[in-house]
Amino acid sequence: MTAETARTLAEIASIHRRKPLFSHPLWTAWVNGTLTKPQLCETVKQAGIIPLHNHHYHGRLYIVCPDPKWRARIAEVAYEEGTGRLYSDGVSHHELYLQFGEALGIRRKEMYATSYCGGALAFREYFSMICERSFLEGVSAHMLAAEAPVPRHGSKRADALRRHYGLDDKAVKFFTVHEVADEDHSNVGEDLLREFAKTESDHALVLKTVEEMLDMMKFMYDDIFRTVSAIH
Repeated sequence: MTAETARTLAEIASIHRRKPLFSHPLWTAWVNGTLTKPQLCETVKQAGIIPLHNHHYHGRLYIVCPDPKWRARIAEVAYEEGTGRLYSDGVSHHELYLQFGEALGIRRKEMYATSYCGGALAFREYFSMICERSFLEGVSAHMLAAEAPVPRHGSKRADALRRHYGLDDKAVKFFTVHEVADEDHSNVGEDLLREFAKTESDHALVLKTVEEMLDMMKFMYDDIFRTVSAIH
């Protein structure tokens, strides 16, 4: 590992410490079980802007990838999301999310008919855009920013759903599967920087993208939290 790569990875870790996604009040309320059932259901519907629209993100990242080896790597991620044949016994990740919603009483049509808050819609447009603008930016946003914190927190959300909301292991499988799958997805930092970040400006772009992506996710969570807090 070059000294510049090591510095960039260290700075990414520092950014995550400064901007911890899962310390947001939305997720703290989830883990502590202080969301009412209607509030939890609205949170689940709003957060579906990611798993139910994943083709907008991974698909664009695959198309913009300039390297055949990395396209195969992204294709494997998209294959798992779309089929679940690597980590979730052949159940796609969007299907796992729908099953999770059903366990809470959210019908499939209701999930897909969600009236997304402005923050969720803005996030979807930003994430779709960054995944097709350049591979370096897209994979930095996707794997070094969004997915990197998930493996450490998926089990906490699953445990809270069991403890506070009475769900069983099958109902929370979406979260336990992502503990494993996203560990694999996010473990790309050194390879990415070595192969695609050739200049000082490339490394600066990676850091800018990680910061920006985490800010956009916080913006989305802020708006979702405002939306669910208005439900009594």
